[in-house]
Amino acid sequence: MEDQTSTGQGQLTGLKVVEFAHVVAGPLAGGMLADQGADVVHVEPPGSGDAARAMGPRRDGVPLWFKVAGRNKRSVTLDLHHEEGREVARELIAWADVVIVTLRAGRLRAWGLDWEAVHALNPTAILLQISGFGATSSRADAPGFGKMGEARSGVVHLTGFPEGPPVHTGFSHGDAVTGLMGAFAVLAALHRRDTDPDSFDGEWIDLALFEPLYRLVEWQIIAYDQLGTAPERAGNQLAVAPAAVINTYRSADGDWLTVTSATTRSVRNVVRLLGLPDEEFATVEQQHAGRERLDAALREWVAARPAAECLAAFERAEVVASRVFTAADIVADPVYAEREDIITVDDPDLGPVRMQAVIPRFHRSPGAVWRTGPALGADNALVYGEWLGIDGGRLAKLEAEGVI
Repeated sequence: MEDQTSTGQGQLTGLKVVEFAHVVAGPLAGGMLADQGADVVHVEPPGSGDAARAMGPRRDGVPLWFKVAGRNKRSVTLDLHHEEGREVARELIAWADVVIVTLRAGRLRAWGLDWEAVHALNPTAILLQISGFGATSSRADAPGFGKMGEARSGVVHLTGFPEGPPVHTGFSHGDAVTGLMGAFAVLAALHRRDTDPDSFDGEWIDLALFEPLYRLVEWQIIAYDQLGTAPERAGNQLAVAPAAVINTYRSADGDWLTVTSATTRSVRNVVRLLGLPDEEFATVEQQHAGRERLDAALREWVAARPAAECLAAFERAEVVASRVFTAADIVADPVYAEREDIITVDDPDLGPVRMQAVIPRFHRSPGAVWRTGPALGADNALVYGEWLGIDGGRLAKLEAEGVI
């Protein structure tokens, strides 16, 4: 039988979290907390479970994505369509420090998972509510997924080449950033709870899927406000770049390299490497005026040399560059190995599997991965019986009635 005891280590050991959240954004917020030692209970419907269990590629019929997405969590089954299920949900809310929800506003109200109900049950609970359009908008009940959030944020409009269509990034970008910002928001609320407990009256974190990426593109609104024009797609050179050199270039042996700059000095390093007149690129104004010339010269220079020779020359010249990594490059890279960013975890279905280590890294009290995504309902007995104190007779009745 799988060990039911977590490592008990990390910055958030002792924090109690319950997720009424499926797929990516909400569970990723909980996952960030779980990686740092929080006890995270992932609530799923009996039988089908979280839709994320079936997403992504498979090996021998076993889905791979959830092995990472559900790691370090406890899985319990609960049918919230039953009043008895909603009663158990209320007990979970009373137990928790943090409640994460991703259901539509109307469903939250109907099931007693909205802010007013959560706060009444547990006045010090922190509720992280993630939705497509936010709880206070006229579209609070509209469905939403991460790609919609990406499109609304402005990021997709800015991604791609001027002559081409807007481009989504190749992963669940909007969901992932929302999950990360949700975890940050929870920690901010916990800080206030712990430093000002007398005035803390719970907290409601209301996050729409488009808002985190919108916040991170810091310059788009002020540029539009002050200049009257919306930034447009500029390929890999960026609509608003920190300095004059940034693009991808193909080497003589077919590898793609990224070369980038963020300061006047870093651009001049490129100028000197290419043998261009240094005095013609001495100032920021000169560098931006000569941006196309620099880009063309660098493209020609890289195309004439193999990638390894380019990278060695860049390093000698203190030019920041990298090969564009694939997953195969990542698992073979010495820096990833030195950082111990790839770990091996035993999985009951697949045996040893490799995945990302806990990030960010804490040196004094690090988090750890102690399990892959668990089987559906694997922790019913532990969570309901031991943590909530539900007696065996009631548990048997709930199971017989299909509530858990």
